[in-house]
Amino acid sequence: MIFDDKTYNALKWIAMIVLPALGTLYFALASIWGLPYSTQIVGTITAIDAFLGALLGISTSNYNKQNSNN
Repeated sequence: MIFDDKTYNALKWIAMIVLPALGTLYFALASIWGLPYSTQIVGTITAIDAFLGALLGISTSNYNKQNSNN
């Protein structure tokens, strides 16, 4: 599995910027405003982010293997 450049860059931005920021935002607002399910929501965001990071790592590894053989 190798993502094309556009997909890879978009997913990397989501994994490195959007999801961590979203999790932090919800956790902070939940603490301030007493919003429900903060642990569950932040845990879910973190799990999705970890999975996305693993997919990006696999894609990078496969890309590097493919290009080192050329």
